[in-house]
Amino acid sequence: MMNDSVVARFAVLLLVASMMFFAYMFVDVMSPLKSLVETSLGWNSSVFGTYAASEYIVNVCGFLIIAGILLDKLGVRFSGILSASMMVVGAGIKFVGISDWFQTTAFAQWLGSWWVEMPASAKMASLGFMIFGCGCEMEGTNVSKILAKWFKGKEMAFAMGMEMAIARLGVFGVMWIAPIISERFNNTVQAPLGFCGALLCIGLLNFIIFSIMDKKFDSELVDAGLATAEKSPEDEFHISDLGQIFKSKMFWIVALLCVLYYSAIFPFQRYATNILEETLHIPAADAAHLFSFFPILAMVLTPILGIFLDKIGKGATMLMIGSVIMLACHLGFAFLLPAVPQRWLAVTLILVLGFSFSLVPASLWPSVPKIIDEKVLGSAYCLIFWIQNIGLCFVPMLIGNLRQSTGGYLVPELVFASFGILAFVFSILLKREDIKSGYGLELPNIKG
Repeated sequence: MMNDSVVARFAVLLLVASMMFFAYMFVDVMSPLKSLVETSLGWNSSVFGTYAASEYIVNVCGFLIIAGILLDKLGVRFSGILSASMMVVGAGIKFVGISDWFQTTAFAQWLGSWWVEMPASAKMASLGFMIFGCGCEMEGTNVSKILAKWFKGKEMAFAMGMEMAIARLGVFGVMWIAPIISERFNNTVQAPLGFCGALLCIGLLNFIIFSIMDKKFDSELVDAGLATAEKSPEDEFHISDLGQIFKSKMFWIVALLCVLYYSAIFPFQRYATNILEETLHIPAADAAHLFSFFPILAMVLTPILGIFLDKIGKGATMLMIGSVIMLACHLGFAFLLPAVPQRWLAVTLILVLGFSFSLVPASLWPSVPKIIDEKVLGSAYCLIFWIQNIGLCFVPMLIGNLRQSTGGYLVPELVFASFGILAFVFSILLKREDIKSGYGLELPNIKG
């Protein structure tokens, strides 16, 4: 079998992880350029928050539910190429929206004539970001199912940890690359955006290569009698199977823990550069470089924690520890850093938050196959992402409006900290339910 080969299964890991690496770069390419975006495009914090939220709007309206059904009905190859293509198309629309050429068109004039608080460039960029966001979130769930398939009974938590580490390397890279490219091209937003869009095209090609490998793997499974060319009626996914997911108490605990935790991470990334810029009174490029250390510990530790989970376990305990650390870091950004505005303290808080960001995802995503039937696993991942996207959609708008109305980041940081408190509560509920029902979240993934 192909997945018995270390080379083959880790080649698959690199191919699909590269798409998420490029996607994470594109997601945050404008974050280190927030001040430049506002001065050059005429946006403000509220507009920036609405733009950031647009990535999730269509997902919240139900697209991710459809994506899960497509994933379970049509498979990882179709869903993967579709989602990668959507990212490329959305990136193209966003690039056009912020281009100087677009601002002079009659269409841009019409866009700017209604909802005047939102400039035409922001409306067009948000449209592209919506389409990109559909593809990005769909691909994220798709990659999780791919790794669960190729690493079943093997180093699954390590593989998922490696994928997350590679993706987060994109966040680190773009925090450095975006300001450099922008400066080289006369301080424009378009140049770094175009660069990251071109990388998405490479990611699409990589996914096509994976699809060829996966088709051969499926043929091997059929030949070995481990799968059939046509699914039997009991194995085939049905819409009614979604009820099985919604009736699961563990599903809801995991989903709510997920939305609370990630709502304090990804929206924070959008504003982190500006928070450091204002708190430490340093240039935006320096602030972006400081925040680039955020994914460092996560990149290094997530695969290591994956090995720990595969061999020893303790997934539910790791979720509790990660939630507490996240809470402490946001309280540090709210009170400690303004009182002691030193770069070393900022880097310390950023690195510790990155440690939390390795603990929680490393233990969260490999836990889902333990509580959900494989037949509906794709839909379960998509439904978790859907619930997560509700938070990721509204929290950036909330943070942007709070920043605009209060003139600072104290209240937004307290909002992030409150998410940490609630995430810790749900992590306790998760561990208690695991002890009660024996899902094995504290047990190792590798058997025997």
